[in-house]
Amino acid sequence: MSRTQNLRHNVINQVIDGISKGHILSPLPSQAALAEMYNISRTTVNHTLSYLHERGVLEKVNGNYLIVRDPNEMDGFDSVSQPIEEQTRIFERAFFHMINQRKLRAGDNFSELQLAREAMVSPIVVREFLLRFCRYNLIESIRRGQWRMKKFDKNYAEKLFELREMLETHALNRFMNLPADDERWLKAKELLGRHRQLRETIGDNYRTFSQLDQAFHTLILSAAENPFFNQSLEIISVIFHFHYQWDEVDLKQRNIIATEEHMAILSALICRNDLNAMRELRQHLDTAKQSMMHSISQYTD
Repeated sequence: MSRTQNLRHNVINQVIDGISKGHILSPLPSQAALAEMYNISRTTVNHTLSYLHERGVLEKVNGNYLIVRDPNEMDGFDSVSQPIEEQTRIFERAFFHMINQRKLRAGDNFSELQLAREAMVSPIVVREFLLRFCRYNLIESIRRGQWRMKKFDKNYAEKLFELREMLETHALNRFMNLPADDERWLKAKELLGRHRQLRETIGDNYRTFSQLDQAFHTLILSAAENPFFNQSLEIISVIFHFHYQWDEVDLKQRNIIATEEHMAILSALICRNDLNAMRELRQHLDTAKQSMMHSISQYTD
């Protein structure tokens, strides 16, 4: 079985499980929301919805998918084991997604078996990943097979942003010196267009900002052409979204502001205005830092 087909079968099984457990209600969320929920492409979402429609589980009415019957075991697929390396990649994406989607919160206890079932990977893969992830001081082992999500303080956040500023300002300097024919200039223009589209509907779609945020910072850091930068971005993103779990009251407003700040950086970047681009980036990082500090203060006071 191809990797693409195996992914689609796993997603179909997860959606069926979500419907059966009442986590997914009728009418189903939008395709964009489902793509973010399961950390997959819209193509995979479309394939999943089409399959469940053909099986008679869903019906499409006025552009919305409605649940018309409960799925059963005959609607799903047998799980297929992946190579350990692939399972590790699958679980890493799933674990970060659980944090960003508030399925794992500060103070939560969880088991290796629980996560293995959620991500459909071997418990051995989960344990090895969590043992490596311990070095970021976001989780702790409470007994064999059992873990807890830890809380962090302002000192932790200060160190995080010190690293983030060093990485991104260095990468931005490298970006400004890319050759004129480098494809990343075109990607910057495309990304600016995506931000403009989101700004038009952000009142209803503010949660989808996390996808643009990842794409934006990945593009900037790519100019450093340093794989260690990309790894750092992954954990920074996890930690940054981790603190949002504490106080979501003004998440919409934070995302609106961040969208505007991204656009200011991209506009200056595309115009090759080094000073403005750097100033806007530092402003954006400072806004994010103050937001995190405020959230930590509310949570710990």
